[in-house]
Amino acid sequence: MMGQEEDVDDLLHAPLVTRKNPKDLYDDEGPSLIANIGAAKTPPHDFSKSLGMGKANLSGKVLFPETLDNTGRIESWAPPEFADGPTDGALELELPDFHAQKASSGSGNNTLAIKFSVPKESRRFSFNIAGPNHGDYNNVLFHFNPRQRQKGGHLVINDKQEGTWGQGINVPLSQIPVIFGQVSCTLILQITGDCFDVFIGDKHCARLDHRTSLPRENCSLHFQVPSTDDYGSLENWIVYRVWWGRKDLKAGDLEGVAGVNQYSSVHPKKLFISGLTKIKHEAQVDLRRAELERAFRKYGGALGCKVTVPTNSTFAFVEVETERQADIALQEMAHRYRLNRARRSKHEALQEERAAAEAKANAGGGSSTVGRKRRAEGSEWD
Repeated sequence: MMGQEEDVDDLLHAPLVTRKNPKDLYDDEGPSLIANIGAAKTPPHDFSKSLGMGKANLSGKVLFPETLDNTGRIESWAPPEFADGPTDGALELELPDFHAQKASSGSGNNTLAIKFSVPKESRRFSFNIAGPNHGDYNNVLFHFNPRQRQKGGHLVINDKQEGTWGQGINVPLSQIPVIFGQVSCTLILQITGDCFDVFIGDKHCARLDHRTSLPRENCSLHFQVPSTDDYGSLENWIVYRVWWGRKDLKAGDLEGVAGVNQYSSVHPKKLFISGLTKIKHEAQVDLRRAELERAFRKYGGALGCKVTVPTNSTFAFVEVETERQADIALQEMAHRYRLNRARRSKHEALQEERAAAEAKANAGGGSSTVGRKRRAEGSEWD
């Protein structure tokens, strides 16, 4: 299970990623940082004019800093030196007027841009995007977290449901433009109907498919930059500008983009039930399992549904007979439970791919051994 979102002490001395910054990948101001500074085309703390992300225009506006003056003073945010937790002094912004359908078609707000810099010695930094009912960021739609000293340096993108981190997508830092130790960088996050797309400069670096349904009605999303990790270790970066608005979708050729076609992230027949009261004892687990088995019985076919209830949790999983029954349950049970389609683990997806390949190889043989074996093995959840 990915679960833990933080570095461990024995990785503090892992080698840093060092490589030259590709001229055609980093930021959007020109061929080299030195040339850019000398020519003063774009200040390190501002967006390139080519992006069309000025103070305010028809397509969006700068959310941070709230006011931009002409005094030459550079306003920025950095984690407070003595922050004692993620929310102590965190930068939090409302991303207004988000409508999932309009964002998907490119007619509504769908793009977040961040101009930032990261000191060379920084170990990590992160930000979160959450929906209206995030519960102190216990529910996070999108999490961005580069870690310079873990596993040789890698970027983690992930989500969180009911306080539990999902299965992260790990991208080696050597595969994305250099961000640690640079004068400044531009990150663009675009929200489509299917996913979050991450761009650093002009490079499409990663994609995270939606693991929780986006809000259906017009609402505000929430942007959070934590001051520390979950264990109180200070994060280290500087945020100069944050822009929110509408832009044409940038994704083009998806070959080599991390997170694309890894495996289907949505389980066709399994539901994730959240927002339940917390249970701690085995007797409570049995009672909850029996309750959910009765509630979802008609969707499970002749054998009934399969219910998984983790101990010390506020959620459960219910697997029904068919994908169609899952669709019906989502509609009919929404008034009683908070539920979404569950995610598949990589192991589970690989099992299904292996079973499909074996079935194809044995076409005409009529063997049902593979299917029985897969059902016996069950699901492995991260």
